[in-house]
Amino acid sequence: MAEAPGNPPLVLRPIASLGAWLFDVAMSAARAMSWLGRFTRFTGAFVIGLRALRTWNRRDRLWAQVFFVGAASVPVLALTGAFIGMILAIEGYLQFASIGQEGRLGGVINVSLVKQIGPVLAAVMLAGRVGCALTAELGSMRVTEQLDAMRAMAADPIRVLVVPRVLACILMIPPLTLISNVCGIGGGWYITTRFYTADPNQYWHYTEMFVGWFDIVNGLVKAVFFGGAIGLIACFKGFNCRPGAEGVGRATTESFVTSFLAIIMINLVLAKVLNDVKITIQGGQIDSVFR
Repeated sequence: MAEAPGNPPLVLRPIASLGAWLFDVAMSAARAMSWLGRFTRFTGAFVIGLRALRTWNRRDRLWAQVFFVGAASVPVLALTGAFIGMILAIEGYLQFASIGQEGRLGGVINVSLVKQIGPVLAAVMLAGRVGCALTAELGSMRVTEQLDAMRAMAADPIRVLVVPRVLACILMIPPLTLISNVCGIGGGWYITTRFYTADPNQYWHYTEMFVGWFDIVNGLVKAVFFGGAIGLIACFKGFNCRPGAEGVGRATTESFVTSFLAIIMINLVLAKVLNDVKITIQGGQIDSVFR
């Protein structure tokens, strides 16, 4: 049977498939490098825009975004934090009670909340509630050519739109993280001491032993980096969305997915770095509350 015109011979088809796969990989890598380069330039423009204090430090710009990002997010973060603390208490109590150590559950819950769950939870909620809204807002402005109109009037969209939004994310996520932590600690305390009748004094005693000042700072430092990543990614996706309603919707989805991946990767890096810093501060010794 004769080969169809344009198809490689049967012997060469595996080589052709391999070549096509390598070409797709190379094109994906090129697109990723292009995205990274444009994002780096966008971040540089944001840093330069910080110098224009009079442009972005206005009530209708920065402080309006601070209210939207911070105050409007308090109820959902407080409620979510409280339920997470309750869930951790319910899931962990039986295991600790089986070895007679239910009093230590408070320390385990609270150090987990302060160092990991609280900052990551607040960041994910911020990426979903605030990041998607910022992307949709700026994407709609791009689609309707409002960004081009601002440039035509000699107004820099980065300074006017991006800087106050990113700063609001950076400034407000630490207090939002604290609120989530406090509510989670309260929820864990209620389930452990009221629902399961564990000793409240032991709950707070082991919390004091497990949770140190550096653990609280650890979570807040992570939160600052999470907020910056969420704000920059959301604004970048909005500024570079494709035309039409479909482009705005796709940019919004990509904003949340990219922000979530950035949160996880930043958390991994900072967990290693901050743990090394803690060991250095302690003189190379890893303390243990069980000694």
